[in-house]
Amino acid sequence: MSRNLLQAWQDARSRLEAAGVPGPVIDARVLVEAACGVTRADIVGDPHRELSAGQVERLDAYLERRIRREPVSHILGRKGFWNIMLGVTADVLTPRPETEVIVDYALRLFPEGRPFRILDLGVGSGAILLAILAERPAARGLGIDVSEEALAVARDNAARLGLADRIALLRGDWSGGLAGSEFDLVVSNPPYIASPVIETLDPEVRDYEPRIALDGGPDGLEAYRQLAPEILRMLRPGGRFLVEIGYDQRAAAESLFRAAGAMEVETLQDLSTHDRVVTGMKNPLETND
Repeated sequence: MSRNLLQAWQDARSRLEAAGVPGPVIDARVLVEAACGVTRADIVGDPHRELSAGQVERLDAYLERRIRREPVSHILGRKGFWNIMLGVTADVLTPRPETEVIVDYALRLFPEGRPFRILDLGVGSGAILLAILAERPAARGLGIDVSEEALAVARDNAARLGLADRIALLRGDWSGGLAGSEFDLVVSNPPYIASPVIETLDPEVRDYEPRIALDGGPDGLEAYRQLAPEILRMLRPGGRFLVEIGYDQRAAAESLFRAAGAMEVETLQDLSTHDRVVTGMKNPLETND
């Protein structure tokens, strides 16, 4: 039976709703657009356009994957973040709007035209680092990740965005092996979900996101205990850091960074007014002796 754009969207929405998939209206539209090679304007302006057999087959396959709760970003292989589009695979966290707090604050700290060096610990898809570099042509960055598969995704994204000449990507365990006091800004979105909580997460996260990027140990703070002193070691005097945290980790994370010697430690909130990013600076009077 033939199907037009409007029917395809209505059917997709109904199937996702019946399966209990969250956000069925938006997901249905996005999947129809991707499967049929159309835009939202096409669906509104030409709703009776007939779909080809290939388009119908591709849409059905997309919907079956979404009904199994596979993230839309994995189905399409891409996700928008800040002002860039990133390739995404099952080897990296899907970039989330909440993490854009880091990018927004970093751009306020470092005005356009000012040269600076960024270190991204746990770079994943490259979302944070590439979003900043795209906005600040005078900046250069280094991304570290323990996963070679994640680094491959970041390299592809850097090349696609024309930023490969301003970024280096290395495999490593946080900042181990790097010389200290090299960077003006250190950013990180480390694993911060407490191990027992992971099985309670939505299937899109629990079953499809890389566990290594989620599991923060028994209390979710394991990464911060390692990162706090390492980040201060990597910063130049007066350098700043921006590190994502869980919504209930403000007090513990701030305490760890203060204990490591950070100054002006505070926590930034996301658009939902949840505590999201701990920031601070290295003592500008500290020597490197």
